[in-house]
Parts: sequence; structure tokens; C-alpha cells
Amino acid sequence: MNSNFTIAVHSLVYLAYVPGHMASSEAIALNVATNPVRIRKVMSALRYEGLVKTKEGVRGGYMLGEDPGKITLGHVYEAISRGALQPDWQTGDPKCECPVSSNTQSVMDLIFKEAEDSYASFLHQFTVASVLLQIKAE
Repeated sequence: MNSNFTIAVHSLVYLAYVPGHMASSEAIALNVATNPVRIRKVMSALRYEGLVKTKEGVRGGYMLGEDPGKITLGHVYEAISRGALQPDWQTGDPKCECPVSSNTQSVMDLIFKEAEDSYASFLHQFTVASVLLQIKAE
């Protein structure tokens, strides 16, 4: 998994911490400790899924698009990192006569899909609100 998932979760939890407040990419970046350009890239994917709303202009920025109790980490994973467990390249050659070489890709595809589904299902147990509550309890 890449760090965009944790950037997305951190950003959403920060927005839940300041409800009703439009937060600029600069303000979010300062809190996340990353570059505003990276925040804008991540927030674009979240906006596409309806998890954040945006407003352009001087007083523009980002705010949650849903109640933080309804946004699960599974939703965030699906918006940001879906497919992250699937490798970019797989071994074998489907045209090869050897069954190991010709079938490894298809078998591994099924295994990775099942792992991805299980991981997303696990993440759906946690909401942005529950993460914020755990942070406040620290």
C-alpha cells in the first residue's frame, strides 16, 4: 500500500476535527506534514468519490462530503488504493506448455482479488469518526 491512503485518512480525520470549516490544501498539508500538491492529488480522488466537497477561491478549500460516521476506511481504500495488493507484473507465460508458467498468473489474480476484498472488508469496520475518537483518547 502506498502512503496516499494514510494521507487521505489523516486529511479526512483533520476535516472531521474542524467540522464545517473549509480547510485549504496548505492547511491540510501542514497538519499532514507533506506538500500541498500531494494533498490536492489525494483530495481530488476523494472528491470524485464524494468523500469531500471543494470550494474554489480565496476562502475555498475542502470539507467533508459525508458525515464522518458514515465514511469508512474501506471507502477511503477503494477511492485511493484499490488494486494496491495486485502486483504491477506477474511471473509466467499463459502461452507456455508448462502448467506452472501458464496458470500461475490466473491463480494469483484470484488470490490477490480475495485478499483485496478481505482487506477492504476489514477496513469498512472503521470510520473517520471512530479514528478521530481514538486520536482524542490518546
